[in-house]
Amino acid sequence: MKIVVDWNKCTGLGICESLAPDVFEVNDAGELELKLEVIADDQLSEVEEAVAGCPTEALRIER
Repeated sequence: MKIVVDWNKCTGLGICESLAPDVFEVNDAGELELKLEVIADDQLSEVEEAVAGCPTEALRIER
């Protein structure tokens, strides 16, 4: 599974980072960085929470 980011919607709030810190990181400039683009099955639950928690709906999982 792959994480897809709509970079035009992402505002770098960091909610995804707080829910899935092994996958998402907001850098010092306030921009989202993906630590992983392809996620393993054992990471799916936390990434789904991060996708659901994104207030700008900038994240999705491509299966």
